[in-house]
Amino acid sequence: MTRPVLAAINTEKPQAAANPLSPLLQLGRRARAAKSLAELAFTQVNETLQLLTYRQAAFWHKGLHAVSGVPVVEANAPMNQWLEQLGHYLQRQPQQALGEVYQLSAAQCEATFASEWYHWLPEFILVLPQGPDALLILAREQAFSPQEQLIAKELQDIYQHASLALSRERPGLQLAPWLKRQRYWAAALLLVCIFPVRMSVLAPAEVVPRNPFVVRAPLEGVVDKLNVVPNQAVAAGQVLLTLDTTLLASQKDLAEQALKTAQAEYRQAAQQAVTDDKGKLAMALKKGELEEKSLEVRYSQEQLERVSIKAERAGVAVFSDVNDWQGKALAQGERVMLIADPNDIELKIDLPASDAIPLPNATNISLYPNAGPLTTHSAELHTQAYQAEVTPQGVLAYRLKARFTSSPPSLGQQGTAKIYGERVPLIYYLLRKPLTAARQTVGL
Repeated sequence: MTRPVLAAINTEKPQAAANPLSPLLQLGRRARAAKSLAELAFTQVNETLQLLTYRQAAFWHKGLHAVSGVPVVEANAPMNQWLEQLGHYLQRQPQQALGEVYQLSAAQCEATFASEWYHWLPEFILVLPQGPDALLILAREQAFSPQEQLIAKELQDIYQHASLALSRERPGLQLAPWLKRQRYWAAALLLVCIFPVRMSVLAPAEVVPRNPFVVRAPLEGVVDKLNVVPNQAVAAGQVLLTLDTTLLASQKDLAEQALKTAQAEYRQAAQQAVTDDKGKLAMALKKGELEEKSLEVRYSQEQLERVSIKAERAGVAVFSDVNDWQGKALAQGERVMLIADPNDIELKIDLPASDAIPLPNATNISLYPNAGPLTTHSAELHTQAYQAEVTPQGVLAYRLKARFTSSPPSLGQQGTAKIYGERVPLIYYLLRKPLTAARQTVGL
C-alpha cells in the first residue's frame, strides 16, 4: 500500500540533492564567459556570495584588482593601500606556490599586519590562490568550516582556469611591417598623436555659499522651537530658534531670592552700624554681598534674553532638517545653520589626487549639474588647496573653489565639474595615466 508513496518521494530526492550544485555551476559559467580580467575579478568578489558566506572579498592579480562592493578601486585610499601590502604578503606564503586553499586569522599573521588587521578586515580570511600572481580572499567573523573549504577548492580550480586563460599573453600586432607599407597612414597617425588638445579632468562639485554667516549657540541649552525651515528666506533680526528657558528661569528665581535676602541683611547691618562701630564692618561686607547678588540677577536676565537666536543678516537658512535639531542639546558655540546670500555663491570641487593636473589660477571650469543634464555653467578657478585631504566618501582629494562667470545655478546643486588645464599632445593626454602608473611602479 505504501510503495507508490515511497517511490514518489524517492523520485524528488535527486532533484533536491542537485540544487546545491546550481550556484557552483552558475559561477563556473560566469567565470568562463568573462571577457576580461576585470569582469572575472568583479564576479569573484561579488558573486561568490551565492555559494559561500563572507563579509568582504578582494582579488589580486599583480596588485589589488577588485574589492567587493566597490565599482572602482581607488589606489590612494588607506584601506586599499593596506590591502595591497597584504596581497604581497600572502603571495609569499608557501601555500601560494603549492596552490592550496588555506585559512588565516589575525593572530597567525605577522605583527605588521596584525596591528591594523581589525581596522580593515574581520577575524578570519580564506585564501584561494590562482597561480603565482593571483589570489582571492574571503573575509568574515567566523572561521570557515572544512566543508566550506572543500567547496572553495572547487571554486579555486574554476577561477584559476579562467584567470590563467585571460592573463595569458597574446601575440603582438606586428606594427612595424604595416608602417613600412603604409607610410602615409603612419605620418597621419604621427600627426594625430602630436595634435595639441586641452588637458581636462572630471571631479564631483557642489554649489556652496561664498561668505555665509554661521549661526552658533550663544550658550548651552536644549532647542525648544525652530522657527525656520531649510532654504527659507530670513530677514535681519528674525528669530531663528529659541532655547528652553526652564533651567535659566529657575536660576533667575534663585538669584532674585538671594538678592532679597542680601538686601534685608544689608538693611539690618546698616541699622546696627548707627549705634555700633563693629556694625560698620558688617555693613561693608553685606554691601559687597548685595552687589554680588545684583550681578547674578543681571547675568541671569541676560542669559534669558539670549535664548532667542536671531539672524544677524538677511539671507537663506541652510541646514539639513528641522527634526535633526528639535529637542537637541547644544553646546556653547555649536554650529546650528548657515545664513547664506543666494546671490553670493561659488563652486566647491573635490579633485581626486590621482587625477590632479597643474592648474593655474583663472582656469576655466564647466559645471554639469545633476538636476539639469542639458545645462552648463561656466566658472573660473580662484582657490586651490596645497594639501590633499580625505573626503567623507573616503577619497584623497584637493579642495578647489571657483567663481561663476555665467548665470549661476541655485544654491546646493551638485554635479560634475570639468576642469581644463594646459594644452598637451594627444598621445600624452591618452597615456598620462598609464605613464603615471608605470612610473610609480618602476620608479623612473
